[in-house]
Amino acid sequence: MSELERWDTRYAAPGFLFGTDPNAFLKSKAHLLKAGQRALSIADGEGRNSVFLAELGLDVRAMDFSPNALAKAQALAKERGVTVRFEQADLETWTWPAGEFDVVVAIFIQFCEPAMRARVFENMKRALKPGGLILMQGYRPKQIEYKTGGPSQVEQLYTRELLETAFADCVSVEIEEYDREVHEGAGHGGMSALIDLVARK
Repeated sequence: MSELERWDTRYAAPGFLFGTDPNAFLKSKAHLLKAGQRALSIADGEGRNSVFLAELGLDVRAMDFSPNALAKAQALAKERGVTVRFEQADLETWTWPAGEFDVVVAIFIQFCEPAMRARVFENMKRALKPGGLILMQGYRPKQIEYKTGGPSQVEQLYTRELLETAFADCVSVEIEEYDREVHEGAGHGGMSALIDLVARK
């Protein structure tokens, strides 16, 4: 089964795999965002984060490779009365825009193996306008012990050193590591080893 088939099957189940509320880290950074800004949410899934950004008044483009996820995302946007430009695309083959966005959001995109991840990180930076913001949350290697979500391959998890190196060319980089209870639908539940990145181009 391909990665696309695996995720599309997961998203085919009734309800929202990761719930309809925005990611807590993203919500906590709402004060950094302004209505009218252009935002890109990558591997957006069922739309909980892109819809939240649109509710804040941002001009949002969201992409995911799962048709089932996008169908749910479109339904959520309609229910909440907001507009999001959804696009079906694969992070690996997508033609990334350049210098177009004020913010790029990447929440738990840890299905990327290391070489692909490096390309995605570079494309995230490239997609930003000067002064643009990256908001990213992922799991640390300790997450494998918790087994409450995320990949089982340690090489797909984030460390401070990995993120410091990948975003060393940014004007500012803030990284926070902590363990916390997460409750995001059936997909993420329980104590989790988290790492947050706020980087400015």
